[in-house]
Amino acid sequence: MNKSLFTRLACPLAISALTVTVTAAQAGTLSIGHTTWVGYGTLYLAQDLGYFKENGLTVELPVVEEASMYMAAQASGELSGSASTIDEVLKYRPQFCFKAVAALDDSHGGDGVLVGKNVNSLQELKGQAVAVNEGSTSQFWLSYLLKKNGMSMSDITVQNMTADDAATAFIAGRVPAAVTWEPHLSMVRAKQQGKVLIDSSSTPGVIVDVVALNCTVIDKQPEDVKALVAGLYKAVQFTKDHPQKAYEIMAKGVGGYLSDPKELAAAAQGVRFYDQAMSEKLLGAPGRPGDSAPLIKLANETASELQGKPYNVSNDDLVDNRFVSPL
Repeated sequence: MNKSLFTRLACPLAISALTVTVTAAQAGTLSIGHTTWVGYGTLYLAQDLGYFKENGLTVELPVVEEASMYMAAQASGELSGSASTIDEVLKYRPQFCFKAVAALDDSHGGDGVLVGKNVNSLQELKGQAVAVNEGSTSQFWLSYLLKKNGMSMSDITVQNMTADDAATAFIAGRVPAAVTWEPHLSMVRAKQQGKVLIDSSSTPGVIVDVVALNCTVIDKQPEDVKALVAGLYKAVQFTKDHPQKAYEIMAKGVGGYLSDPKELAAAAQGVRFYDQAMSEKLLGAPGRPGDSAPLIKLANETASELQGKPYNVSNDDLVDNRFVSPL
């Protein structure tokens, strides 16, 4: 992977400012950019166990800790695709063509809202400062939670911080509430420095990670896409059958703050890895949309509100479910 590209894109760039030209697809290889997240562990597991190789596929997994950077790399053809949440990638779909071909996981307790011990409802946060990363999945999820409780983002004062900084600010007492993820939730629970008011186990299927590949790659490398999906399914089954061994392999691959198998195993309790049945339920099958359709509608509505411009990305624009069925 050409690391110089990521140096050039160190500052967030608008995709519309890029020349969108996808390089010729390289048969037998897929490069998938992603951040450090436990839900992407099955990509590394399938890679390590040879599940991709057995179907003639090489998968490269460069870590790029900024959505605007890996989406810019994808738009320019430096990457075949990315692993990210549906709500995150939807914002880039009007600028260039890519589609979700495989579901990876959803957050099932891995994201949460931290509050003081005396706070018992979201309504009690009206007029309060909440630390959350603007434009991120955290804000998308917070917006969803507020709507469910008859509120909106205008009812709170947003303090823009990364999820890690938000947790740090909350623990230090600089903000009364924060939206963050593991391992910060477990840390607050263990140290009793406040509490987790709500976590994503109460909102299954809202924060969902997928592999989204460039349309040119899908068109030119359909056998590689099939191999990718089949390898992921085998990896998920291995995780069910041999969880501890799977977590050891995932930790070695994912690295970063999840390089300790114990930390990764703990984080894995907050996600659901998607097998074939769950993937089909989410993405559907040809001619039959899945649960992604209402989720994409929600993501459009939320992005339109938060970004101040209309988004109208359809399920067909964002999902290619031809590969959900096994080889």
